[in-house]
Amino acid sequence: MEEGKRQKQVAAVLSEELNDIFRRLNLNMINSGMVSIASVKVTPDLLEARIYLSMYKMADEKAALKKIENQAWEIKKELAARVRNQMRRIPVLKFYIDDTLDHVFKMEELFKQINEEKKDDATA
Repeated sequence: MEEGKRQKQVAAVLSEELNDIFRRLNLNMINSGMVSIASVKVTPDLLEARIYLSMYKMADEKAALKKIENQAWEIKKELAARVRNQMRRIPVLKFYIDDTLDHVFKMEELFKQINEEKKDDATA
């Protein structure tokens, strides 16, 4: 289903504020790995925000996600203070690991293998 205009607006505000909150709480660097917010998706009723986190050079992504989830209350409290004049209700924050880059790298590897096989078949 297509995202509505209001959903996109709320997601943009949340994304901007969450990026700043992550920097302030030092959640953008965990265990010498980098965490960034890849995207924010808001449900049509604006009561739940799904935050997709991109993790770079992270040894244990699940442990980093757990650390962020443990601070979810503090993150939501800070977010509420920042957007209280823009939103009636602060959505429930749910964090997920964004694995789209992993899929991209896998697809690139598959395309490389296919191209190499084509070259081998053409020379044979």
